[in-house]
Amino acid sequence: MKKMMCKFVDIVEEFFLKIFEKIGLKKITDWYRLHKEGMRYLVFGGLSTVVNILIFMFFQNLIGFSTTISNIIAWIVAVLFAYITNKLFVFYSESNNIINLLKEIASFLGARIFTLIIETIYLNITIDYFNFNSILMKIISNIIVIILNFIFSKIFIFKNNSKLKEEK
Repeated sequence: MKKMMCKFVDIVEEFFLKIFEKIGLKKITDWYRLHKEGMRYLVFGGLSTVVNILIFMFFQNLIGFSTTISNIIAWIVAVLFAYITNKLFVFYSESNNIINLLKEIASFLGARIFTLIIETIYLNITIDYFNFNSILMKIISNIIVIILNFIFSKIFIFKNNSKLKEEK
C-alpha cells in the first residue's frame, strides 16, 4: 500500500513537472528536482496548512468555538496529516522497529507541540487582544510554523534517513 501511494505521488508530481516544462518553465522544474525534499515539504506543508486553516475556520466561524479550542482541533488534524505525509513522501522514513517508530513520533509531536505553543500565543495576542483579522493571522502564523517545522524535521526528527532518500 505504501509503495503504491509513493508511486502515485511520484506520478502526479512528474505529471505537473512535465506540464510546467511544456509551458516553458524548464528551469523551475530542474530547480524543483534538485531541491525535491524541500519542495515536497513545501507542497505537503501547504496542504497541511490548508487542512489546518479550513478546520480552524470551521470550528471558529461555523461552530463558534474559541480561538484556542479551534486552533487545537485544527492542529491535531493537521499534525496527523503532516506526520503521515512527511514520513512517507518527504523524508522517506522507515522505522525498522517499534522503539525507533515511537522515538520518531515522540520527537515529531514534541516539535509540533513547541510550534503549537508559539502559534497559540501569537494568535491569542493578534486576534483576541489586537482584534486583527483571524484568517490573516492564522495564515501568517502558519508560515512561521512551516519554516520551524521543516527545520525541526530535517535536523532532529527524520535526520537518520539520508540513505533512504538517496536510494529513492
